[in-house]
Order: sequence, then structure tokens, then C-alpha cells
Amino acid sequence: MSYIDGFVAAVPTANRDKYVDHASDAGVVFREYGATEFVECWGDDVPDGEVTSFPMAVKCKPDETVVFSWIVWPDKAARDRGMQQVMEDPRLQPDTNPMPFDGKRLIYGGFEVVVRQ
Repeated sequence: MSYIDGFVAAVPTANRDKYVDHASDAGVVFREYGATEFVECWGDDVPDGEVTSFPMAVKCKPDETVVFSWIVWPDKAARDRGMQQVMEDPRLQPDTNPMPFDGKRLIYGGFEVVVRQ
């Protein structure tokens, strides 16, 4: 069954176009190394919570927007190989393609798919 990498980040709203360009470039590389799907979503209805929420989790500032992203891989082995290749690819190094957001507040993780309908 598929394996998913998921991400949540706070991106300066003024950097939307830079973020889209950055993500588009990254998507090409991830697909080259085995990802079957690469999805980036710009927050539209992401409310603050009382105990926890996406904005709270990434310490979203008033001039930032929450983004939610995921990458689909055929399986964990493909993800592990592909992710290593992505991290070594010169097209995605910080000096070549810097992240247009604070990477220290990026939340990410790998997930095994247990239900898909």
C-alpha cells in the first residue's frame, strides 16, 4: 500500500508566488525520484483553535498562511530511496532553491496508509 509524507508550514502570505514556484520545482524532482503524486495546498479556511490547530502548531503569524502538503509514494522503500535522492539533488539545495518560509516551523512526517476509499 502507498506511503505518504505529510507537511504543514506557515508561509508569509506575500511569498505565495515564490512558494508556488518553489513547490513546483520540488514537485518535478520528487516525481523524478519515484513519487506518484505531489500536492501543495494554500490555506483558505484554517481556523485558530482553542487547544490546538494548524495555525497554532506552526506558530502562524498574522501575515502568514498555513499550507498543507503531501507526497504519495508507492511504498516506504520507494520513499526512503526517493527521499535520499531528493535531499542530495542539487536543484533543491538551499543555495539553489531556498525555502520561502521558516523551515524551523515546518511539521512533517511519514505515514503508512491504512484506509483508502
